Amino acid sequence: MTKVIALMSMSLDGFVADADDGVAEVFDWYFSGDIEVPTASASSGMAFRVSQPSADHLQSLVAEIGAMLTGRRTFDRADGWGGTHPWDIPAFVVTHAVPDGWPRPGSTVHFVTDGVESAVAQAKSAAGPKSVGVHGANTIQQCLDAGLLDEIHIDLAAVLLGAGVRLFEHPANTPAALGNPKVVAGVGVTHLRYPVHTA
Repeated sequence: MTKVIALMSMSLDGFVADADDGVAEVFDWYFSGDIEVPTASASSGMAFRVSQPSADHLQSLVAEIGAMLTGRRTFDRADGWGGTHPWDIPAFVVTHAVPDGWPRPGSTVHFVTDGVESAVAQAKSAAGPKSVGVHGANTIQQCLDAGLLDEIHIDLAAVLLGAGVRLFEHPANTPAALGNPKVVAGVGVTHLRYPVHTA
């Protein structure tokens, strides 16, 4: 069965971006080591330099994820990844309206305007036997509130931001019990993977 997995880097005090919407501090761990991990998309030219535990973790994750689900804000901040997600997988953007100039010929970015449930269903279909990754604080919370998440994966960055965009801002169904995490200790980051208990 295809899993739906929230994927997010977060500060120790629960923020995924600072007060100016910057993410540099929570993404510093991507450049904290000596092991180069290129993204799956050759066209992106992007590579990370991480510690060996984080490299193993990232490579396993990239191999597991077959489609990505994200919100409009993340899509806009990434400038639509140039039309192809860096992991070279189909990306589904939950939005109220398709942005001007999209969809683009040859792009693997798809827009879903009829809600997060539809977006999850479409992403699952595209992922086949692999998992669906979910990016973006609002989209993750929508999936959590709708009971659509199987796992929450947090890359817990060794930083305190003090203010900014919270990953979990007033979730609907709390307290929400999670299972015991799988833990990978990297440099500047601890990778936590929690199963979500469904009622």
